[in-house]
Amino acid sequence: MIVESPAELRAQVDGPGRVAVRAFTAADAPAWNRYVERAANATFFHRLGWRDIIEDEFGHRTHYLVAERGGEIAGVLPLAEVRSRIFGHAMVSLPFCVYGGPVADDAEAEAALIGEAERRACAVGAAHLELRNRRSLRPDWPRQDLYVTFRRPISADAEENMLAIPRKQRAMIRKGIKHGLRSEVDRGVDRFFDLYADNVHRHGTPPFSKRYFARLREVFGDDCEAMTVVDGGGRQVSGVISFYFRNEVLPYYAGDSVAARELAANDFKYWELMRRACERGITVFDYGRSKRGTGSFDFKKNWGFEPAPLAYEYALFRGDAIPQNNPANPKYRAMIALWRRLPRGVANAIGPHIVRGLG
Repeated sequence: MIVESPAELRAQVDGPGRVAVRAFTAADAPAWNRYVERAANATFFHRLGWRDIIEDEFGHRTHYLVAERGGEIAGVLPLAEVRSRIFGHAMVSLPFCVYGGPVADDAEAEAALIGEAERRACAVGAAHLELRNRRSLRPDWPRQDLYVTFRRPISADAEENMLAIPRKQRAMIRKGIKHGLRSEVDRGVDRFFDLYADNVHRHGTPPFSKRYFARLREVFGDDCEAMTVVDGGGRQVSGVISFYFRNEVLPYYAGDSVAARELAANDFKYWELMRRACERGITVFDYGRSKRGTGSFDFKKNWGFEPAPLAYEYALFRGDAIPQNNPANPKYRAMIALWRRLPRGVANAIGPHIVRGLG
């Protein structure tokens, strides 16, 4: 049963065991946040702050859904409608986020949320619905087998964490330490953005705007942290923006200078993040998403993290092929080569208009 308002819901729920799904309203905000904080399968990307960011910074319409049973939230599903002249029209949970999909108390609430997501995707004319799950929820749907995640518990003792890292990778971390590198937590995003924008330009991909990163800090506060690695002379060489959720830390956006490789600054950066996280009482280090067969995938494996497949599942309404809107797609190679030749200022100016359609 699908209803659109709390009043309709109260009128149509006949008993405490019946599940109803409706659109999120502003009055649901406190209950949504409480639910995400306690739900076992919730992630940082289920936090309500993403709704404002996706709407305000990227201009995408959101379709957040609430499942209720007996007047209490039994599940939530964040959705956003992404329209792009280049990449098409899709309903996604959730664009710009590596995890998403429904979070629910049980299979009944989960199925009700997914069913309503399919209905809404069809109603707006989307070509497909994409659920970015950490575990398979619809094994009968087509599934993207490109992405994995890397997650591992960390100890409260920094030395134990160091010894858990394979020997060759430990040597790279110690190299950075010998070079006199140190980490600093920034209040703003200026230093991070300089490193990030330079890094993505060299890799041939369009950047997010500086405003977007500033907005992440504004919305999520101390749960969104910018950390910069500087060399012995105080020059910024590497940076990372990380998200904190409950007992987890997730490094999410990163950038390095050309000098970072020789200094082993990238290795040192993630070690410093892990060291700081264990001092903060964090018990899970989530190295985030990587594509199979990439340098990022190999780098994380070298830290002793084992890849776990992500279940990105699709309901296809037009066509029969899963969309491949990522740099691994051969059709984008010419675009990547061209992007690298653009002046960085031009890339920074027009990049955010392109990346908003990627999701």
